Formats: sequence, C-alpha cells, structure tokens
Amino acid sequence: MSNVAEPESNARPFSVSELSFALKRTLEDAFGFVRLRGELSKVTFHSNGHVYLTLKDEKAAIDGVVWKGQVRGLGVRPEQGLEVIVTGKITAYPAGSRYQIVIETMEAAGVGALLAQLEKLKAKLAAEGLFDAARKRPIPQMPAVIGVITSPTGAVIRDILHRIAERWPCRVVVWPVVVQGETAAAQVSAAIRGFEALAPGGPVPRPDVLIVARGGGSVEDLWPFNDETLARTAAASTIPLISAVGHETDTTLIDFVSDHRAPTPTAAAERATPVIAELRAAVSDYAARLARTSGRVLEDRRNRLSAAVRGLGRAADLVELTGQRFDLAASRLGAALDKNAAVHERNLATVAGRFAPILLQRPQRVQAERLAGVAARLAPSVERAMARTTERLTALSKLHMAVNPDLPLDRGFARIHRADGTLVRRGAELESGEAIDLKFADATRRAVVDGDAPVRTAARPRAPKSVGADQGDLF
Repeated sequence: MSNVAEPESNARPFSVSELSFALKRTLEDAFGFVRLRGELSKVTFHSNGHVYLTLKDEKAAIDGVVWKGQVRGLGVRPEQGLEVIVTGKITAYPAGSRYQIVIETMEAAGVGALLAQLEKLKAKLAAEGLFDAARKRPIPQMPAVIGVITSPTGAVIRDILHRIAERWPCRVVVWPVVVQGETAAAQVSAAIRGFEALAPGGPVPRPDVLIVARGGGSVEDLWPFNDETLARTAAASTIPLISAVGHETDTTLIDFVSDHRAPTPTAAAERATPVIAELRAAVSDYAARLARTSGRVLEDRRNRLSAAVRGLGRAADLVELTGQRFDLAASRLGAALDKNAAVHERNLATVAGRFAPILLQRPQRVQAERLAGVAARLAPSVERAMARTTERLTALSKLHMAVNPDLPLDRGFARIHRADGTLVRRGAELESGEAIDLKFADATRRAVVDGDAPVRTAARPRAPKSVGADQGDLF
C-alpha cells in the first residue's frame, strides 16, 4: 500500500439550501411556461384561500398549487376527478425536495368534462331546492321599469328594446356586462346585486322585472352562465328574473334557478310586457259587454217592477183611507184633552183641601221648643268651659313673662355670649383674653376677658325646690 496521500479536491462544497434553490431556479428557467393535461385528485381548499391539488395520468402525478389571487380567475372550479388543462410554471419546494406546478389558468378538458361537471352542480343545487317551482315568483303583468343585463353592443339589446317599444310603454334600464369569458359570470352577478340594491323612488328606478340575455353560442361560450355563484345570486334575487341565454335548444344553469326561462331574448321581452293594443281592445270589449249586461239587468228589473205594481192597490185609495182616519182622530183629540184636564183639576182640588197651615206650624213649634231646651242646658256648660280656658291662658301668659330671658335686661342685667354666640353660664368657663359679647336691653357691646381665670371649685349642690317656691334667677 502506498503511503503517499492523494491530493484533496479544491471544489467548494454546496450547502443543502444552496443546492435546493439552485435546482429551483433551474426548473423555473427551463419550465417557466408549461401546459399540462391531467385528472385532478387530492383537491384541498385551504383556509387561507390557496388550493392544493395533484395532477395525474395513468403513469405519473405532479403536485400543484393555485394561489389565492388566481382562484377566482379559473375557468372551472377544481373538483376531484375532473379532467382539466392547466397552464403555469414548474418550481421546486426546497423544504421537501419536491417539484410542483404553480397553476395560473385552468379549463375543462373537452365538452364531456364540462357537461359532467355541470350535471354534478345541477344535482347539488337541485338537492338544496333552488329549482323548486314553489319558490319561483310570478312575472308582473304591467311593469313600469324593466332591467336588462346584457352586452351593450350586438343584436340582443337592439331586439329587446325594439320589441318592448312595440308592445308596452315603459322605462328600460340597461346594465352593460360582458357575456363571454372569465369575468362574465362575476359581472352578471354584480349586475343582479346592483339592481337589488337600488332603493324604490331613487334617482335610478328599481326594476319590476329583470332580463338576463345573451345570444347563441357553443357550450364553452355559454359556460359562464353555468357558474355556481351566478346561479345562487339569481336564485336569491327578490326581483323576478327572466333568463334568455342562447337559443331555444341551449340550456344553462341560470335557466333552472330563474323565475322564468325564455327561449330567446325577443321572447323574454314578450314575456315581460303585455301588448298595449290587446289591452285596449280587451278594455273596449269589457266596456261593451258591461253596457249590454247593464241594459239587460235594467230591463229585467223594470219588468219585474211592473208585474209587482199590477198586484198592488191604487195609491190614491191607500192615501185617502189613511187621511180619513187621521181626520177622525184629530176631531176627537180636542175634546179628549179638555176632559182629561178637568179630571186632573178635580183631583187637585180634592188633594189641596186636605192641606192646612196648622199641619206645618205644629211640627215647627215642637222643634222650636226642643231647640230652646237644648240651648238652655248648653249655656252654663259653655260659660264654665270658657272660664277654665281663660284661667289657663292667663297662667300661661304669666309663665311666659317669667321665663322671658330679655326681661331681666330691663332691670339692669346683661347676658354674656362667646364670639360664636353660645351663652356663658359660669365665669370659670372664660379664658383670659377671650372675646365676649355683652347683651344689654338696648344694645350689644364687645369686651375682652382680663385677668387670670378663677380657681374652679366644686359646684354647690342646689337645695330642693319647695312646693310653691319662686322659680329663681335664670342665670
């Protein structure tokens, strides 16, 4: 064995990250745009809006991702088992050493796949009751405003406006949209919601009925009207909606959820409007029939009245008999009134004779004697009560004069108050230099206590007040 060491390689080693990102750039440069056809599997709608899926065929599979911003622009909704054609770029996922395709567009691979997807969606919406006849609203017979959602150019809008102008004088509001391509479904949905948002009586009138119209075309051309979001928007519309998409043999999803399906745009205009000439003829016919019917009714009533009159007596006979009875009663009325007044006069005289002034004077005299007796008994009691009340009032007056604190002031005394107005009862309570008020009978004077405070001695007990003794000094 040779002991000579082999020279080391001078190549710089790559890190795993460097190699992974180099491979990623190589894939993106080499496969920046690819178009693949395959069957979708493992379709996952993530909560952040991205869609993760796998494209496969009989021998291989590749992971794919649709970023949130591209999902709404896809031509079809990704579903398990759907065969599609996608475009995008190949890139690598360095964290897992996997390559994948970032999908930018997606469309169904062939008419058969589109129809299969449509049948699944129809079954789903039918199970939710969106096709039920009970939920479809009637189309108004005489609309004042018609809203039309279609392309502003082309023969469709011209046919609709011309047909409405021929049949019925009303206002037509056109909401222009594209009716083909990736944005068609979103624009038609926005137009339906826009008409829904119009307030009644606003500057733009709210339609009484809507017409969604488009001319004929291939399945791919009419595919935007099979959009699930558009179908749900049409079903939720509170304004009655007429769909007129394609020719009579063309059927789209919006036809099943709309309130009425017209085979052509011209037929939709006819369904939304009556014919004013026919209405005028009908009104004239009704007026003529009403006149004929009224004439027949009047003639019948006249004949019946004539037959009834023949069975009645003469009106003059009925009036003369009643007048005779009235004259007889009137002739008896004066004598009957005189006789009744004479009877009541005799009865009054009989009753008046029974009354005499003494019948009233005797009870009055008895009541007067009883009242005089009661007054004689009450007079001494009232006098005694008044005397007792007078004595008590005199005693209270004397007591009031005796306890009047201002009465001693007239005899030369004075009251002493502190500066806060409280009464000074003992000299020991005052401090040297304290300000006091001297209350005299005619004025109050301010003074200051001078000298030291006297020595406080125990208060001498008061002698018990004897019965009948004077009240004593207040101070």
